[in-house]
Amino acid sequence: MIIVLKPGATTEQIEHIIDKVKGLGLTPHISRGAERTIIGVIGPEEVLRVTPLEVFPGVENVIPVLAPFRLVSREFKKEDSVIDLGQGVKIGAKEVVVMAGPCTIENLDSLFKIAGQVKKAGANVLRGGAFKPRTSPYSFQGLGKDGLAMLKKVGQELGMVTVSEVMDCRDVGLVADHVDILQIGCRNMQNFNLLKEVAATKKPVLLKRGMASTVKDLLMSAEYILSGGNFSVILCERGIRTFEDSTRNTLDISAVPVVKQLSHLPIIVDPSHAAGRWGWVPALSKAALAAGADGLIIEVHDHPEEAVSDGAQSLIPDKFSILMEQLRQVAGAVGRILP
Repeated sequence: MIIVLKPGATTEQIEHIIDKVKGLGLTPHISRGAERTIIGVIGPEEVLRVTPLEVFPGVENVIPVLAPFRLVSREFKKEDSVIDLGQGVKIGAKEVVVMAGPCTIENLDSLFKIAGQVKKAGANVLRGGAFKPRTSPYSFQGLGKDGLAMLKKVGQELGMVTVSEVMDCRDVGLVADHVDILQIGCRNMQNFNLLKEVAATKKPVLLKRGMASTVKDLLMSAEYILSGGNFSVILCERGIRTFEDSTRNTLDISAVPVVKQLSHLPIIVDPSHAAGRWGWVPALSKAALAAGADGLIIEVHDHPEEAVSDGAQSLIPDKFSILMEQLRQVAGAVGRILP
């Protein structure tokens, strides 16, 4: 349920409503917009139906939420959410955010070199995996804490926001101490205990869509994080598993406008994991921006033939630089800005 407050609602009136909601055993979440302040209420709505909140001072309207994802929905918040990622980088506004870097952190020198190259091309977020979920238990699993330390060092020296995946509830604190954005990979999208843990950090979370999950499933997982008090969630479409096997996954480009209609949260696209081959990454990246994506996350490696993970889908820095120039034209054509 959503409680819409009058434009002139006072702090005392808002606190009175919040106290009443809490007294009913429900959880209130405040969203302050440019014109209105609204209070989203989580819990059994039948409790509120017998309490005439409409008569409370400062209340303009009380609206039941039809969507099962309440805090994530456009009903809860009409305007787009803009999330501050640090280093002056914000996502969800007019400027498109590009996250780039190697699939896996291999060593400090390589990471520093790649980071410098993607930053020069215009990327403002450095990605790099320290804990790698691999299909085979015999594949390289990442450098763990050492990799996180490298990512933090390079990010600080170059002034870049950093993002890396966290796979285990026991590692949330460790990863949160080293990176700016916590990534939840597709395999963990419905690991609800992990979602609750990252919610508690209050750090920005990049939530990837599961390989066999619907858009509704993705939004319900995001609801776990928002209901935990963390509204800094970025959604990510990275391709889903279908009968088609010409690409690694099938990029559901329609998910971008669908999410934009249903939710106020920003959404980015991962063309690298969708394509599985670097040659298709540029076309999917352009399509994502044309569809309204707020950003991209792209794998870049200076020697993909020697990469320990996902070399086939990684762009070399020169190709990435060319792509960024092309993306600037696409962004401008759809009323966005790419630095």
